[in-house]
Amino acid sequence: MSGGCALARILGCLACLAGLTAASRTAEASVQRFALLVGSNQGQAPDVALHYAESDAAKLGQVLRDLGGFEPADMVILRNEDANIVRSTLISLNDRIRAAESLPDTQTLLFVYYSGHADAQALHLAGSRLPFRELAQLVRGSAATFRLLVVDACRSGVLTRVKGERIVSPFDVTDSELKGEGLALLTASSANEDAQESDELKGSFFSHALISGLLGAADSNGDGDVALEEAYHHAYESTLRATSRTLAGTQHPTFQYEVKGQGSLVLTRPGRARGKRAELVFPTGVDYLVMADDAQGSVIGEVGSRNVARSLNVPPGRYFVRGRGVDHLQEGTIALAAGEVHKVDPAELEQVKYARLARKRGGVRDRSSSLQLGISPRESLTKDFKSCWGGMIVYRADFASFGLHSRLGYCTSQFENDALRGRTDEFELSAGIDHTWDFRRVSLDVGAGLGMRFVYQSFETTGNAPSRQMVSPLGFIGLGLTLPIKGRFYARLDSRLEAHLFQYKPSALSGNQLRAALALRAALLVGMSW
Repeated sequence: MSGGCALARILGCLACLAGLTAASRTAEASVQRFALLVGSNQGQAPDVALHYAESDAAKLGQVLRDLGGFEPADMVILRNEDANIVRSTLISLNDRIRAAESLPDTQTLLFVYYSGHADAQALHLAGSRLPFRELAQLVRGSAATFRLLVVDACRSGVLTRVKGERIVSPFDVTDSELKGEGLALLTASSANEDAQESDELKGSFFSHALISGLLGAADSNGDGDVALEEAYHHAYESTLRATSRTLAGTQHPTFQYEVKGQGSLVLTRPGRARGKRAELVFPTGVDYLVMADDAQGSVIGEVGSRNVARSLNVPPGRYFVRGRGVDHLQEGTIALAAGEVHKVDPAELEQVKYARLARKRGGVRDRSSSLQLGISPRESLTKDFKSCWGGMIVYRADFASFGLHSRLGYCTSQFENDALRGRTDEFELSAGIDHTWDFRRVSLDVGAGLGMRFVYQSFETTGNAPSRQMVSPLGFIGLGLTLPIKGRFYARLDSRLEAHLFQYKPSALSGNQLRAALALRAALLVGMSW
């Protein structure tokens, strides 16, 4: 299920989720939350080792403990364990849940999460297999009031087809004791898709989006709580948007629900943790990524340009913030104290053009493109004609270690004496390669290239002087200076020394001669990058 209609249906159905609701603060105090978080970088042969599955499980555990009301004693995090360990741990956790459920005025939540390899039938756990159906049955059969299973693995969408979708009719909850119950299954991909990791995010796309949402980016109604439907909505939209740009293609998270009751299952409460933690609030219109300590630190969370919620709740500490604008990157370090609410100001971050970023191997863009327009005079190739004046359009692409550019130019020049008047119209098509050095305010590039010149000459005289057409090659070495103006716009001063080889006719009575000439060309251009 994908697309706007499917998502609307998802959200409409999830809106009736119950089981653990915010209807009564007293009732919430009696809810005991249990979690089993499994991360496995190693699957089965011939699975390629993952890089971030185990760290994703650890990150989620930290968020659930700090913001979700999960006590450390009720959480188990397994890293690279086999199917027998995962199975026995979940059974033991269910035994504890059954004992907790027998206590008066106590309800329980079971949160099971897996990140790692899988196929269409089973999880791949350290050389062993745990069938999807068995995992679903262990979760479904738990005595917990509400059970939530999240699987971030390839083809995990088969879980949502174990049974058909079923909505149990809701009932009102009016007293302090919740009697709702339910099951929700969330998966990172559909039944025939791969779940993808990102080196930039240092985690999987889906888990990264889910964790960012639980930190506050999914709080679309601004009440300080992140409910299940808000977390799923955020993870769904963010995963689709991020994976639509990957080579493997768009990844579609899926869901299944079986619920009773009314209200929303609250997963985290960032709004209640502001006294002990800190909050980053971001401006609109830009994607922001937050890393611990510096640019090489672990990724904490992300706020997308389209997110309604614009904040992340984080522990006190030092963070590296990176914003992706239309044509530039915003980068800077921010130190946060406990209880601080820091509104990020783009002025406090360094502005880095994507062209510079590509040349620095910045990891966000591997290429920057731009289009330039301007005027361009050139010295005359012969003493008979004056300088050639005209304009040009340039396309440029900057990569990590070099830049490429192509030009289409036009110029015209004239000649006149007592007996003859002449006009030359030239069209130039050229391409070149260069290397750029970035300084504080300007960029300097040096390069070379080749091109062709298409020439049309016409004459006016009392005698017979037919027009001429010719095609001639040229080569050049060039030097350029680029200066930012504002936003995506910049100015460029370009100069180059051109070598031309062309046919020349000194007089009406002489034949054509092959001639070589050097000429200086300058250009003043305005560019727009993207």
